[in-house]
Amino acid sequence: MSHRLDFPRGFRWGAATAAAQIEGAGREDGKGDSIWDALCRRPGAIADGSDIEVACDHYHRMPEDVALMRELGIGTYRFSVSWARVMPDGRAVNPAGLDFYSRLIDRLAEAGIRPWLTLYHWDLPERLQQAGGWVNRDTASLFADYAGAVYDRLGGRVPTWTTLNEPWCSSMLSYAAGEHAPGHADPVEAVAAVHHLLLAHGKAVEVLREKAARAGESPEIGLTLNFTVAHPADPSSEADRDAARRIDGLRNRLFTDPVFRGEYPEDVLQDMRSGAGADLARFVRPGDLELIGAPIDVLGVNFYNGEMVAGAAEASSSPAPDPLVRHDRFGFPHRSANIGSEWVRSVPRGLPRTDMGWEVEPDDLRQLLVRLHRDYTGPAGIPLVVTENGAAYADQPDAAGFVDDAAPDDSRTAYIRDHLAAVHRAIQEGADVDGYLVWSLLDNFEWALGYTKRFGIVHVDYETQERTPKASALWYRDVIAANAVTTE
Repeated sequence: MSHRLDFPRGFRWGAATAAAQIEGAGREDGKGDSIWDALCRRPGAIADGSDIEVACDHYHRMPEDVALMRELGIGTYRFSVSWARVMPDGRAVNPAGLDFYSRLIDRLAEAGIRPWLTLYHWDLPERLQQAGGWVNRDTASLFADYAGAVYDRLGGRVPTWTTLNEPWCSSMLSYAAGEHAPGHADPVEAVAAVHHLLLAHGKAVEVLREKAARAGESPEIGLTLNFTVAHPADPSSEADRDAARRIDGLRNRLFTDPVFRGEYPEDVLQDMRSGAGADLARFVRPGDLELIGAPIDVLGVNFYNGEMVAGAAEASSSPAPDPLVRHDRFGFPHRSANIGSEWVRSVPRGLPRTDMGWEVEPDDLRQLLVRLHRDYTGPAGIPLVVTENGAAYADQPDAAGFVDDAAPDDSRTAYIRDHLAAVHRAIQEGADVDGYLVWSLLDNFEWALGYTKRFGIVHVDYETQERTPKASALWYRDVIAANAVTTE
């Protein structure tokens, strides 16, 4: 029996991308190197040895991509601005870089698509990394300058602004795990980056609010965080409960608590001090937490998978939760080659997995949204929007480039359908969720995994750059038109 699940009137349907993953044009119109350009030149850093010089060539094919979004009924398009394109050295404005985003916003307006602008999706200018990157407190102030420059040019035409995308990744994966650019493996650097990223968010919110007020504008301003749901393998085991607490603390509460409560969680600070001598508190100055905790208008929720975890054990018995990164017993992420003898174990739940090796359990998203509303956003009257959710599968295009990913089970369409059903259940339980943006519009550069994983609802032939909507895209188009999803 099928069930039609109707979403609230005005629910935002859309798709998301990131500049470094799709734009290409790596040397055009004054663009400078980002830390990802630099990492791509490091031997062995990218799984397939690829780079982002061309990527999906969105910089040149943007009108075609906007037309495709319109055909698919996309109502909201979340994209990121490349700091290295707008400010090649991280400081001086490159007008030609801003011109591109101005053209994109004009095209979106013509197509009736609402732009959602993310200021930072990990492409820090390499020149700033050479001065310390996010370990350097000055980067937070420079980010605020960058935010102001972008608003000066684009402000009145963009209704929703996100400061940062997934600061857990751009701190922990970038400075502790060694997986993401700049590819460092120093937990002390990572906790400095955590604070300076959040400080950058706070400073940028302050600048955006001031500029919007002077212009008589009132855009939504928010932040996008990535979350997991950590389940103890044995709820009666103190060690397993503590493992779940550590992962929840370092992945989730380390970011939500300062933003919504104006403080870092003390248990997480202690975990970091004990685990790596990484004292985040020493980077905090008077007034910082007031800036970080300034009110926002929307919280973006990125969710791909939850996990079941158990207490520390020998490495040889601990399957990794994904191909590259594992957690030590204090919750810090590490590449497999760089960890000690004890760590948090990821315990398989016997669930289907995506091509990333990530378990598929849609109810984890329901639990997450209900918790976020109850503990953080609901009391402040702040809506949640799922700003990334999607799955990589080993797509097999036919001769025409079409990917049939619409099987009733264990497919991209099934993944999105079941996660939308989870969003619907969360709304029924009282969570204020007013949008869903699928990740991703296009197959693209999947960071350290290069072009080996495909998340798009649109297939991209990287040799010809031809775009072909997959079955999931056509199905999603119908969901958007109906403002409803049908489940079995």
